[in-house]
Amino acid sequence: MELKSRDLEGRQKILGAMVLGVGLIFILRLFAMQVTTSHWKNKAERLTEEQETLQPARGLCLDRHGELMVTNAPSYDLMVVPRLLGEVDTTSLAGILNLDPDELVTRLNKASRYSRYKASPLVRQLSSREYAQLSLELWKYPGLSIRTRSVRQNVQGLASQIIGEYREADREDLNRDDRYQLGDYLGKSGLEARFEHQLRGTPGVRHHLVDVRNNVRNTLTELDSMPVPGSDLTLTLDAQLQAYAEALLEGKRGAVVALEPSTGEVLAFVSAPSYNGNLLTGTGRGQAYDSLASHPWKPLYNRAVRGTYRPGSIFKMVQGLVALEAGIISPRTTIVCNRDIIGCHGAHTSDDLKHAVVHSCNPYFYEVMRRMLSQHDEQDKFDNARLGMGWWTDRIKRFGFGTDLGGNLPGTRSGLVPDSSYYDNIYGRRHWTFRTIYSISIGEGELLTTPLHMANLAAIVANRGWYIEPHLVRDVGGRGKPEGLGQRREVGISPEHFEPIQDAMQAVIDDPTGTGRRAKLAGIAYCGKTGTVQDGSRADHSVFMAFAPRDNPQIALCVYVENAGAGGEWAAPIASLLIERYLTGTVSQEMRERRILGATYPLDPQFAQLP
Repeated sequence: MELKSRDLEGRQKILGAMVLGVGLIFILRLFAMQVTTSHWKNKAERLTEEQETLQPARGLCLDRHGELMVTNAPSYDLMVVPRLLGEVDTTSLAGILNLDPDELVTRLNKASRYSRYKASPLVRQLSSREYAQLSLELWKYPGLSIRTRSVRQNVQGLASQIIGEYREADREDLNRDDRYQLGDYLGKSGLEARFEHQLRGTPGVRHHLVDVRNNVRNTLTELDSMPVPGSDLTLTLDAQLQAYAEALLEGKRGAVVALEPSTGEVLAFVSAPSYNGNLLTGTGRGQAYDSLASHPWKPLYNRAVRGTYRPGSIFKMVQGLVALEAGIISPRTTIVCNRDIIGCHGAHTSDDLKHAVVHSCNPYFYEVMRRMLSQHDEQDKFDNARLGMGWWTDRIKRFGFGTDLGGNLPGTRSGLVPDSSYYDNIYGRRHWTFRTIYSISIGEGELLTTPLHMANLAAIVANRGWYIEPHLVRDVGGRGKPEGLGQRREVGISPEHFEPIQDAMQAVIDDPTGTGRRAKLAGIAYCGKTGTVQDGSRADHSVFMAFAPRDNPQIALCVYVENAGAGGEWAAPIASLLIERYLTGTVSQEMRERRILGATYPLDPQFAQLP
C-alpha cells in the first residue's frame, strides 16, 4: 500500500514537471516572438487586405455634328502622409503652395487626425502649370506626393449653365448613393447630373495587402477588375450656333432658345450673362464661385428655363388660334382699335386678324379674349367669367404653357397659367370678371412663361399644331436617344387655322409697317412676332419669336433681352442674325452685327434707326 502511494506521488511530480516545462516553453517562445524578433509582428501586419478603386474615364460630350464640347483633363491632387513629412518649415511650404501659413497648418492637422499613415489630400485640383512649378520642390518633402485624377474641361467654354458642374461628392451624395466614397467626383447640376449614371462608367478594383502603415506588401492580381469607361453623350446643340448666340448676348441679360421644330431638339441654349464652366475647376474654384454668386446679374441663374417672364405680344398668336378653332372669330373678323379700353401704338384704327398681328393691336386681342370668356350669357357676370376662364385655361395649357414641357431639360420651371381658382383665391369667388384680369389677353398680368415655352410656341406654329417635347440629348453611348425623349404633343388646333397666323407673322417682318421689319432677311421668307413686356418702373423687355424658313422650317427660336425696349429694336435683329447664320453659315448684315456685338447696358437707343 505504501509502495503504491509513493508510485502515485512520483507520477504526479513527473506530470507537473511536464506541464511546467510546456508552459515554460510557451512563455519563452512568446517572449522570443514579441520581444527579440519582429518576424511574426511584420507577418501579422501584412495580413490586411486593401482595395484600390480605379476610376473610369468619364463619358465625353459632343455636339450634334460630333464636335467635342466637354472632355476630361488631368488634374493633380497634392497628397500628404503626416508620418513621413515629419517636422517641416510651414512658412516655406505655404509659400510654395500659395497658401496662408495658418491655413496650411489647419490642413496638416486635419490630415493627421484622419491618419498619420495614410495619404490624404492637402491641395486639390492643381493645374498642369501649378503641378510643374511644384514638382521642382517636392524632393524636399518626403511626405508629399501627387495623385493624378481627371476633371471636366469645357473645351469651348460654351453652354455652361445647362451642361452643369462636376465636383466632389458631399455628405448628402454619400448617404444617398453608396457607390460613391469620400473624395469621389460626380455631376452636381445640369446634364452632368441628369446623365450621371451613364457618364460615370463602372470603377475597377485593384487588390493588395498593406501593413498598418499603409505600405503595400503584396498584390492580389487575380481579384482585380478593370474600369469600364462611361458613355459619351451626343447633344442636340449646334456648337457654332451656340457660340454665336452667346457672343450676341455678351454684355446683356436675357436668353436665347432655338429648336429644330420637326424633332424638338435644342439647337442653341443661352442664358445671359453666361460664364466659362472651367472657372469652377481647380484651386481657384471657391473664389470664382463666390464672384459669380454675388454678381448682381446672377450669371449662375439659368434664365432660359428658370426665368419666368410675361410673354407679351407673342402670346397673341395663341389667343388668335384658340379663338379661330372655337369659331369665335374668323380671319376676316374686324375689330375697332378702341384705345379707351386698353392702350395701343401705331396709326391703325381697325384691323382684321392679320393686321392685328402685324400692328400688334392690343384692343383687338382684348376683345377676342372678352368673347372667349363670355360664352355663358345665361350666367351672371361672375360665373360667366369663371366658366369662360376654365375653358380658356384648358386650351392654353395644351400649348405647353403652365407645364414643364416634359421635364427633359434640367431645372425647367412650368411658369403660370392662371385659372378660376387662382383668381378666386386673390379676389374672392364673386369679386372678379374679365375686366379685372384683362391684361392676360395681351400676354401681361399674371401669365408667366419661360424663354423655352416661347421657343416651343414658335415650333408649334411652324408645325401647324404639334410639338415634340424639347430635349438636349441625341444619343447615349451609340444606343440612340434615352427612353422617353421625342414625345409628340398635339395642341388641339386644326392645321388650316395656322395659315392666317403664318401669313400675319410673315407680314410682321415683310410689311413696312410691321413691328419686326428690322428682322427682315434678303432671300429668306420667314415668320416672326415681336413682344414688348412691361417691367415695372424699369425699361421694357424686348422679345421676339420666329421660325424659318416658312416652308419646311429648320429652326424655331425665341430671343428675350431684359430691359432693352421694344421687341423690334433688339430681340428681332438678334434673331435675324441667328437665323441667317444657321441657315446659310454666313452673316450679311455686318453693320447690325457689329452694333449688337458691341452693345451693353444701357443699350444704344440709336440702334432703332438702323436698317
